[in-house]
Amino acid sequence: MTIIKFLTLISFLLISPLTFSESKDKNYQARLQDVMKARKQMDKKRERDEIKDLAQDLAQEILIIDTHLDTPIQLYMQKDKNGSYEDITKASSLHFDYDRAVSGGLNVPFFVIFTPPSAEEKGTAFEMAEELIQILEDIMNKNPNKFRLVKSPEEITNDKDVMQVVYGMENGAPIESKLSNIKLFSDMGINYITLAHSKSNHISDSSYDENKNWGGLSPFGREVVTEMNKQGVMIDISHVSDAAFYEVLRLTKTPVIASHSSLRHFVPGFERNVSDDMLRELAKNEGVIQICFGSEFIAEKKKYPKLVVTVQDVADHIDRVKNLVGVDHVGIGSDYDGWRNFPVGLEDTSTYPNLIEELLKRNYSKEEIKQIFGGNLLRVWREVKKFSES
Repeated sequence: MTIIKFLTLISFLLISPLTFSESKDKNYQARLQDVMKARKQMDKKRERDEIKDLAQDLAQEILIIDTHLDTPIQLYMQKDKNGSYEDITKASSLHFDYDRAVSGGLNVPFFVIFTPPSAEEKGTAFEMAEELIQILEDIMNKNPNKFRLVKSPEEITNDKDVMQVVYGMENGAPIESKLSNIKLFSDMGINYITLAHSKSNHISDSSYDENKNWGGLSPFGREVVTEMNKQGVMIDISHVSDAAFYEVLRLTKTPVIASHSSLRHFVPGFERNVSDDMLRELAKNEGVIQICFGSEFIAEKKKYPKLVVTVQDVADHIDRVKNLVGVDHVGIGSDYDGWRNFPVGLEDTSTYPNLIEELLKRNYSKEEIKQIFGGNLLRVWREVKKFSES
């Protein structure tokens, strides 16, 4: 063996164990990293599962008030010659039915008495409102173990088995030209009135209507604001024009609500939503904006039709309200059964826990979630009733 071969062999014997040891060490470190990564993933999954479970528990524990469900008009349109319509006491084709609402934790649905502008043009708005109320009364009378009418905030309980039904009125057309009709509807259980809808009416200009004949409220509309304060009926500024919004706030003696509106910041140019300045003025009034879940209210769905809107986008609106004016001024008004498209994760009344889950992920406290899902609306409702009794 030559000296060179001998030295090469010695070098191999000396170096090879070290190289093999390094190889084993590198393999161990890689596997350890895999284990740690898997552990983190397991921890994250466990955390996600715990948050989901907590959200479900909270939905069944706290009071959930949704201030805008258009279920009555859907039933009205379904009526056949025999006066029959879908049974909402069990699974249905609508966004609301009793089973899904209970599973989602809903306590207090504000069912909306909606009359379209065409009813005012035909002079049938009052009669249509009465018929919609009758549909709800029939359902409650037939199912007292599942539905009961609530006319004041003091009647609200945390009962999760019986839907505590409150009436709202979308479009003030049924008031006609009679201020006395405000008291009449209040006595029936109407607790808020949206002054206008998709067209300007005899009360207010509409955000949707290019013809803003009044430049805000009509002279009669100003009287309506005063009378609603007097009768303890919440004023709903959803749908009204910007000018009407500001005029309402100048006139009203009580806090107001936006029963189903979202933020214009996320959908620029959409007057139906509330601007940042309007939001600040609403907060000064001690009012509350009830975030609408409709996808086109939440993101620029009309501009980008393929855009996927999710529950996270709805939470972004809540975040912005909280950051701009505080958590005391935000709630939920889904617009279920009144709109076409809803975000992924908020498809119907069984899905409120998904929004609670998202807010928990964003470190909202239990008290804040209780405010958003009903507490803030109750505060306004009580203030409005208190003023009427003073």
